[in-house]
Amino acid sequence: MKVSFKQENNVGIIEINGRLDAYNAPELRAAYDQVADKVTNFVIDMNDCEFIDSTGLGTIVACLKSASQGGGDIHIARLQDKPRMVFDITRAHKIFHIYDDLDAAIMGFEDDSEN
Repeated sequence: MKVSFKQENNVGIIEINGRLDAYNAPELRAAYDQVADKVTNFVIDMNDCEFIDSTGLGTIVACLKSASQGGGDIHIARLQDKPRMVFDITRAHKIFHIYDDLDAAIMGFEDDSEN
Protein backbone atom coordinates (compact mmCIF):
# COMPACT_ATOMS: atom_id res chain seq x y z
CA MET A 1 0.00 0.00 0.00
CA LYS A 2 1.09 3.54 -0.70
CA VAL A 3 -0.32 6.53 1.18
CA SER A 4 0.19 10.05 -0.10
CA PHE A 5 -0.97 13.44 1.13
CA LYS A 6 -1.72 16.69 -0.61
CA GLN A 7 -3.62 19.77 0.40
CA GLU A 8 -6.23 21.58 -1.67
CA ASN A 9 -7.60 24.80 -0.19
CA ASN A 10 -8.07 23.96 3.49
CA VAL A 11 -8.73 20.25 2.90
CA GLY A 12 -6.18 17.49 3.31
CA ILE A 13 -6.42 14.72 0.72
CA ILE A 14 -5.09 11.31 1.70
CA GLU A 15 -4.77 8.98 -1.27
CA ILE A 16 -4.67 5.25 -0.62
CA ASN A 17 -3.15 3.07 -3.31
CA GLY A 18 -3.35 -0.70 -2.87
CA ARG A 19 -4.82 -2.80 -0.08
CA LEU A 20 -5.83 -1.25 3.24
CA ASP A 21 -5.65 -4.21 5.59
CA ALA A 22 -4.40 -5.23 9.04
CA TYR A 23 -0.83 -5.44 7.75
CA ASN A 24 -0.56 -1.85 6.57
CA ALA A 25 -3.36 0.03 8.39
CA PRO A 26 -0.80 1.48 10.86
CA GLU A 27 0.83 3.20 7.87
CA LEU A 28 -2.42 5.09 7.19
CA ARG A 29 -2.72 6.12 10.84
CA ALA A 30 0.88 7.32 10.91
CA ALA A 31 0.32 9.34 7.71
CA TYR A 32 -2.85 10.87 9.17
CA ASP A 33 -1.16 11.73 12.47
CA GLN A 34 1.71 13.37 10.60
CA VAL A 35 -0.60 15.87 8.86
CA ALA A 36 -3.47 16.22 11.35
CA ASP A 37 -2.01 19.45 12.75
CA LYS A 38 -1.97 21.07 9.28
CA VAL A 39 -5.68 20.79 8.45
CA THR A 40 -8.89 19.75 10.21
CA ASN A 41 -10.93 18.41 7.28
CA PHE A 42 -9.81 15.47 5.18
CA VAL A 43 -10.88 13.53 2.11
CA ILE A 44 -9.71 9.95 1.90
CA ASP A 45 -9.42 9.22 -1.81
CA MET A 46 -9.93 5.50 -2.33
CA ASN A 47 -9.86 5.48 -6.13
CA ASP A 48 -6.82 3.17 -6.19
CA CYS A 49 -7.74 1.10 -3.12
CA GLU A 50 -9.03 -2.25 -4.32
CA PHE A 51 -9.46 -3.91 -0.91
CA ILE A 52 -10.19 -2.94 2.68
CA ASP A 53 -10.62 -5.21 5.68
CA SER A 54 -12.13 -4.53 9.10
CA THR A 55 -8.82 -3.30 10.52
CA GLY A 56 -8.43 -0.86 7.65
CA LEU A 57 -11.97 0.40 8.17
CA GLY A 58 -11.34 0.65 11.90
CA THR A 59 -8.31 2.81 11.20
CA ILE A 60 -10.38 5.17 9.04
CA VAL A 61 -12.97 5.36 11.83
CA ALA A 62 -10.20 6.13 14.36
CA CYS A 63 -8.97 8.93 12.09
CA LEU A 64 -12.56 10.24 11.90
CA LYS A 65 -12.79 10.26 15.68
CA SER A 66 -9.52 12.18 15.91
CA ALA A 67 -10.63 14.67 13.22
CA SER A 68 -13.98 15.18 15.00
CA GLN A 69 -12.24 15.90 18.29
CA GLY A 70 -10.26 18.60 16.47
CA GLY A 71 -13.42 20.15 15.02
CA GLY A 72 -13.03 18.52 11.62
CA ASP A 73 -14.49 15.73 9.53
CA ILE A 74 -13.47 13.09 7.01
CA HIS A 75 -15.18 12.51 3.67
CA ILE A 76 -14.63 9.39 1.58
CA ALA A 77 -14.19 9.74 -2.19
CA ARG A 78 -14.26 7.35 -5.13
CA LEU A 79 -14.87 4.05 -3.33
CA GLN A 80 -14.35 1.04 -5.56
CA ASP A 81 -16.86 -1.85 -5.58
CA LYS A 82 -15.22 -4.18 -3.04
CA PRO A 83 -14.39 -1.49 -0.46
CA ARG A 84 -17.87 0.00 -0.97
CA MET A 85 -19.34 -3.39 -0.08
CA VAL A 86 -17.41 -3.33 3.23
CA PHE A 87 -18.76 0.17 3.98
CA ASP A 88 -22.30 -1.02 3.16
CA ILE A 89 -22.16 -4.30 5.12
CA THR A 90 -20.72 -2.61 8.23
CA ARG A 91 -23.04 0.38 7.80
CA ALA A 92 -19.99 2.66 7.89
CA HIS A 93 -21.69 4.60 5.08
CA LYS A 94 -23.95 6.00 7.82
CA ILE A 95 -21.07 7.77 9.62
CA PHE A 96 -19.17 9.02 6.57
CA HIS A 97 -20.12 11.34 3.75
CA ILE A 98 -19.27 9.26 0.67
CA TYR A 99 -18.79 10.88 -2.73
CA ASP A 100 -18.26 9.38 -6.18
CA ASP A 101 -16.19 12.40 -7.19
CA LEU A 102 -13.10 13.86 -5.48
CA ASP A 103 -14.03 17.48 -6.22
CA ALA A 104 -17.52 16.92 -4.81
CA ALA A 105 -15.99 15.48 -1.63
CA ILE A 106 -13.81 18.58 -1.24
CA MET A 107 -16.71 20.92 -2.00
CA GLY A 108 -18.82 19.02 0.55
CA PHE A 109 -16.95 20.80 3.32
CA GLU A 110 -18.05 24.18 1.98
CA ASP A 111 -21.64 22.91 1.85
CA ASP A 112 -21.34 21.69 5.48
CA SER A 113 -20.09 25.07 6.71
CA GLU A 114 -23.08 26.86 5.17
CA ASN A 115 -25.57 24.80 7.21
